[in-house]
Amino acid sequence: MTTDLFPRFAAPWIDIPAGRFFARIGGPEDGSPVLLLHGFPQSHACWHRIAPALAERHRVICLDLKGYGWSAAPEGDPRHAAYAKRTLAAEVVAVMESLGHVHFALVGHDRGARIGYRLALDEPGRIARLALLDILPTLVQWERIEANPRKPSHWHFLAEAAPGPEQAIGRNPDAYFEGLLRDWSGDGSLEAFAPAALHLYRQAWGVPERIQAFCEDYRAGATRDREADLADLAAGRRLACPTLILTGDSYLDRSTETPLAAWQRTFAPGAVAAEVTSGHFLAEENPAATLAALQAFLA
Repeated sequence: MTTDLFPRFAAPWIDIPAGRFFARIGGPEDGSPVLLLHGFPQSHACWHRIAPALAERHRVICLDLKGYGWSAAPEGDPRHAAYAKRTLAAEVVAVMESLGHVHFALVGHDRGARIGYRLALDEPGRIARLALLDILPTLVQWERIEANPRKPSHWHFLAEAAPGPEQAIGRNPDAYFEGLLRDWSGDGSLEAFAPAALHLYRQAWGVPERIQAFCEDYRAGATRDREADLADLAAGRRLACPTLILTGDSYLDRSTETPLAAWQRTFAPGAVAAEVTSGHFLAEENPAATLAALQAFLA
């Protein structure tokens, strides 16, 4: 399949000490830089419906995170430091600096949003504006999971010790990952995903090294990332940049508090919120409303 999801975007490979990363880059070279970070189990392709419009005014960088898409997928380590969000955030900084950007806006969905808020907490002067799409803080998410121990959670499953989840998923990766896309979509189908994007997702998640990387991402989430959140919360660290909590209306649980309330009582007391009609995959299920919210915030 050769359909180009990002017409007029460059497709560079970016080498940093942590490995080789792939990106799609478009927009005026003197435009304000905006980094788009995808989530699990996707890649940079998830932004194809909104990146070209953002690139009319901004320099847009759509990056494949480590372990995802076409970027490097090294083995994990016993302490899960290689895929900790602090590590991944430092790698994102190295990529952006290699492109000439030391100060930039960041839009992150799912795992990409977790890297985004970790980066903004660790390097408060680095991020101009931060948009977090359809997530709660990692520590809040784990609190909710542990409050309902009988409710199945992919967080628990993927964080199990290797090689259990890798072997289970590896028997039929398409069935597992496509099942998640359906379950988390507003209409319970794959209709929101462009065939060319699905092709790229399948290419990546069918590779054993990337399945292992996905699991390491979640193992880090259960350990290193949660520990970092708890330490920052206790130390009183908060997001210093303007922050948008952008959510769909059907994926996140609102039975105890709204997503905005969860962020305001933890890391983003000054955050603002917007909501679009969508399942978990805002940029693909409702690109028009997602784009409008981001354009208003980034402006």
